[in-house]
Amino acid sequence: MNIYIGNLPYSTTDEELREAFSPFGQVDRASIIKDKFSGRSKGFGFVEMPNDSEAQSAIDALNESDFNGRSVKVNQARPREERPPRQNSY
Repeated sequence: MNIYIGNLPYSTTDEELREAFSPFGQVDRASIIKDKFSGRSKGFGFVEMPNDSEAQSAIDALNESDFNGRSVKVNQARPREERPPRQNSY
C-alpha cells in the first residue's frame, strides 16, 4: 500500500520517515517530496508498505500524531491526477 504523509517538518529526511513506519512492518520505500528547482522539502512524502494490514495499522497509529513537533496527516495515497500542461504566459 502506498501511504501519504502530510504536514511534515521541512527538515524531515527519508530515513526518519522510514524509521517512523518500520515498527509497524516492512517498509519498501520512504521518500520526501522535494521541489525540483530548490531541492527543498515540500512538507509531504510517501511510504510504500507491501503488507496492507501492517500499512493500515501504521495509518491508524500515526494519523494526527506528533512528528517532530507537527501533527501529521497519514492516509492511503490516492492515485495521482493527470494535469493539463501549463501554458506559458509571456
